[in-house]
Amino acid sequence: MDCPFCPSEDTRVVDSRLARAGRAIRRRRSCETCGERFTTYEVVEDVVPDVIKENGRTEPFNREKVLRSVRLPCQKRPVGIENLTAFVDRLEGQVAAMPGRTVKSRVIGDLILDYLRDQDAVAYVRYASVYRSFSSVDEFMDELKKLQDQKPTSPSNKPSDP
Repeated sequence: MDCPFCPSEDTRVVDSRLARAGRAIRRRRSCETCGERFTTYEVVEDVVPDVIKENGRTEPFNREKVLRSVRLPCQKRPVGIENLTAFVDRLEGQVAAMPGRTVKSRVIGDLILDYLRDQDAVAYVRYASVYRSFSSVDEFMDELKKLQDQKPTSPSNKPSDP
């Protein structure tokens, strides 16, 4: 492995551990020449499925794009980046395990919505408002009503007995 700090090829592995939900190995390396440390990831090269967009265009599944799309609605919400990264890792595994070499973007979007619905209602609504492209306030309010109807009643929200 070449050192990213100097032209040396003389590096050694200092530490190895599983990463990305067991789908990669994280290796901490040290350059024998300059002494700098750096991290590399070893991953099995999966057959990346193609995503069929709504307009019929096809592009390879891009985990970074998916991560960006779920981070945005979760900004300033109590959903940690570790949680989001773990979800994207699981989603990537799910998509790779699907039969065939293609998956519709709607399937991925629905899986993201299911995840966000369970994590944070505000993040869910933020994502849904873009993903579902509501054309009116009434459609948006209908989605909010559905979300509210699905929400289980917590003990503090139950009416008290007289």
